[in-house]
Amino acid sequence: MRTIFYILFFIGISISLTSCREDFVFEASTGDLTFSRDTVYLDTVFTNIGSSTYTLKVYNKSNTDIKIPKIQLEKGLQSKYRMTVDGMTGEDNDNSGVGDGQIFNDVELLAKDSMYVFIEVTADVATANPTDFLYTDQILFDIGANQQKVELVTLIQDAYFLYPKRFSDGTTETIPIGDENAYGFYLDDNDPVNGNEYVWGNDKPYVIYGYGAVPSGKTLTVQAGARVHFHADSGLIIGSGGSLKVLGGISSTEALENEVIFEGDRLEPDFSDIPGQWGTIWLTDGSTDNEIDHLTIKNAIIGLLIDHNDGNYMTIKNTQIYNATNMGIYAKTAKIRGENIVINYAGQYALACTLGGSYEFKQCTFNNNWSSSKQLAVLVDNYYKDNSNQQVTFDLEQADFKNCIIFGSNQVELILDKGTDTSKQFNYSFNKCQIRFNNSNNQFTNDPLYAFINTAEIIKNQNPDFLDVYTNKLMIGDHSDVKDFGDDLGINLDVTGATRIVTSGKVDIGAYQHIVFPN
Repeated sequence: MRTIFYILFFIGISISLTSCREDFVFEASTGDLTFSRDTVYLDTVFTNIGSSTYTLKVYNKSNTDIKIPKIQLEKGLQSKYRMTVDGMTGEDNDNSGVGDGQIFNDVELLAKDSMYVFIEVTADVATANPTDFLYTDQILFDIGANQQKVELVTLIQDAYFLYPKRFSDGTTETIPIGDENAYGFYLDDNDPVNGNEYVWGNDKPYVIYGYGAVPSGKTLTVQAGARVHFHADSGLIIGSGGSLKVLGGISSTEALENEVIFEGDRLEPDFSDIPGQWGTIWLTDGSTDNEIDHLTIKNAIIGLLIDHNDGNYMTIKNTQIYNATNMGIYAKTAKIRGENIVINYAGQYALACTLGGSYEFKQCTFNNNWSSSKQLAVLVDNYYKDNSNQQVTFDLEQADFKNCIIFGSNQVELILDKGTDTSKQFNYSFNKCQIRFNNSNNQFTNDPLYAFINTAEIIKNQNPDFLDVYTNKLMIGDHSDVKDFGDDLGINLDVTGATRIVTSGKVDIGAYQHIVFPN
């Protein structure tokens, strides 16, 4: 009974206190707001593609609850910027039922309190300053003599936009992939806006929506210095009889002026190393005469998907593939000759040579530091299991690795997986390679596939002395165990274009000539 009495007593006290409380009294602001920054730089965006959301914090450091009569963008309803202020979307000037995000009236801010302003922009390059392509505006706080401002600055970058056509009946262009149709389009050699879409130059970037397809008899040529940006769920498909030629070159500055770069279409720094932002470059069964030189592929799901090319070897040289959600290179019964390839950080395999094929890799660095116990640097196999769990086996004509580094964060970074059909070839070799292969549980001790691991041709488990694997800097230092271990294969330049030094007939293995690291 006493407990009930106390509960009722405290409830009564609470009610009496709240009933006596007066509403907050807000005084007009006096222009004494402070801000987390005086200029908000919204990182580079492509024309008409929305930016990420940026944050400005506004502080009332006074002892007075204030009311700010107006917060607005200086360009008003014509501004390409949008804001939310303390969760509010502002005045609804177009009667859409939602605030426009440009003008806010009578915004309250308690004493010693703060509020967030979130800012976005979607602008056309035509609205930017023609001399520097900057689009600018101001956030104005208060009016008259008390007015304060925060600058807004965004670099707007023009681009070629390639995307599926929308037809008069409301449907969108698709392309056939196997038994299904995918959101995509065929490139056009006489597009009314972009001109010849089979030649990508370096005058301005390319932004791809959906899968751009190259049909039989056509060749997509990507010239030195080109920048290609893929939207989510986008990529390239090189069809049977089609060709891809990426013709990048050696760069002499940090701008990588001659490198070809394939990456996502989010340019903000927070997206620079996020895996899985776009799909893949798919060289389908029967694609022909493919060649890649000085290409960097970043943040795809699969960097290169090479699916049983037509019997002619494709060449991949001086190519770097980073941050793939699944695989850097996924080859299926393919034929590849690779030199100076660097692959790092993949969710499954940096390099997967599957279902047989024929491969020759020289002076390559395959590393995988993805945070998973199942990731691998290199997988080589020659079979798959069908729906009845029966092996379907193919010939592995060759898988030759010369002067290569195969390394990563797990104890074993190389798996050879041979099918049970002994009539099929399974030919491979590793010459002058460094391999992470710590057989601590003796799982592979009596497996004849790995007998080569303990020969003089292999450096096992030693430190390659990478500069920084976590930022994809796989240059080796002058204390590396792979220094001067390889045979001279006549590949005179490394992946950066630096001269590969020959010492008594020996060279550094991997894609880089060693350097002296900065202190």
